Amino acid sequence: MSLRRLSQPGKPLLAALVAGAFLSSFGAQAEVVKIAFIDVLSGPFAKTGEGSLAQLQEVVLQLNAKAKAKGNDTKFEIVPLDNKGLPQESITALKSAVDQGIHYITQGGGSGVALALSEAIGKLAAREPEKAVVFLNYAAMDPALTNDRCNFWHFRFYPSSEMKIEALTTYLIKRPDVKKVFLFNQNYTHGQQVAKASRSYLARKRPDVQIVGDDLIPIAQVRDFAPYIAKIKASGADTVITSNWGSDLTLFFKAAKESGLNLNYFTMNANNPGTPAELGSWGAEKVGVIWNWGHNAPTPELEKTYLAYKAKSNQDFIFAAHWNSLSMLSSAITKAKSTEPKKVAYALEGMSYKSPIGEIEMRKTDHQLLAPLFLGIWAKQGSKGVKYDAEKTGYGFRSEVVWDSYVSAQPTSCQMVRP
Repeated sequence: MSLRRLSQPGKPLLAALVAGAFLSSFGAQAEVVKIAFIDVLSGPFAKTGEGSLAQLQEVVLQLNAKAKAKGNDTKFEIVPLDNKGLPQESITALKSAVDQGIHYITQGGGSGVALALSEAIGKLAAREPEKAVVFLNYAAMDPALTNDRCNFWHFRFYPSSEMKIEALTTYLIKRPDVKKVFLFNQNYTHGQQVAKASRSYLARKRPDVQIVGDDLIPIAQVRDFAPYIAKIKASGADTVITSNWGSDLTLFFKAAKESGLNLNYFTMNANNPGTPAELGSWGAEKVGVIWNWGHNAPTPELEKTYLAYKAKSNQDFIFAAHWNSLSMLSSAITKAKSTEPKKVAYALEGMSYKSPIGEIEMRKTDHQLLAPLFLGIWAKQGSKGVKYDAEKTGYGFRSEVVWDSYVSAQPTSCQMVRP
């Protein structure tokens, strides 16, 4: 029977009661918020993107289960869109998401892509406010994103490259054996920033360290790293600092292992899908990764997530940023009492949150997450601090150092323009 028929003369009370019950029932349903995952799902770096997507979907599954138990929390749905790792393809994917009525996106594979998306989202919000999009950046590290190119709609749930290098160089103060460093990075904005920060921070904290090489390689184009290995060997380096990721890191390690280049390697991505399998026993006590979490860290709640995901997928859970971004997004929606992007963005900035990795804060001035950082050192499973291995290698990253957020926090030049 329709509400229109019930509202005939003589039946206003019944109509009101039925309508009220209908609206109450509707309001009790959890709203589904779609999030576009715009990242690399094809090409040489697809393994990283696919692994990230699968782990994001696992986080959504767990958060949605909690929402169901509570009965009225917001639920999330992921919409994957392949950007092929290219800025222009990412803008096309963004348009597709907006056309579908999606107001939230997440991305992390490449700072060049993140910068293009952030700029496009800012212009879109200024031009068509009703189509505003909140950008949850889970891994793109270029400092510009939270400095001169900061954007109200962009939130980074991951440390910038400068934050990672700040933490690493603080650690290297206590490593007198590190005397000659070779910088080896991809030739795009992120790699260039890592090289620049490494030079600057080492000069300030370890002026005795000599930079014996500084190479930038074309991203995703090199297949034979032997010439680079020979160059590093000839330089006399005892340590390599690299921000490379994807096949550029995996193939580099393959060549280093084959040539017996037994140095210290400090990376930002050695725990990404596919890379641990290449390290094997060779990487023990040589390879380190600066990350926002590691599965051998003393974090019981994320340990449960790791174990649940591994039991289902036989893969390692490494993207803690997904847990933080969606958990904080959910809290911001609750705080705003709305899923409207502008209200949620205002609720999100400045938010403090009790994460499984400790207290974290989305800094209001530039939308940079302040959180603990971890240095993992590749070591044999069963040795001190290595409860779990990675990719069935019998080796994993132990938590060598856990830095409080104040150690890596950087000043910002962001002049935030708010709507």
